Amino acid sequence: MATVSFSWEEKMKTEDARSRVLEIITAIAPEAAPTRIKGTVPFREQFTFDSVDFLSFAIKLQESFGIKIPESDYPLLSTLDGCLEYIGKG
Repeated sequence: MATVSFSWEEKMKTEDARSRVLEIITAIAPEAAPTRIKGTVPFREQFTFDSVDFLSFAIKLQESFGIKIPESDYPLLSTLDGCLEYIGKG
């Protein structure tokens, strides 16, 4: 089994991105408990997150991270891990 190691900077960038994504989620869906959000489970299965909430979320991600997210990529943002992977590529 291969060991993957991350530099300190990469780890901090990932933690910062995670923190920012969770802040956006809780601003839109206050009932979402950041410590209980699972990385691989779709947001809609974890808390109330309708299509308007999701659109607001996508817009806030774009503003917060200074990236453009085409609508065709929205399905990639349905989980926390998916968001972090998408943001990491940007």
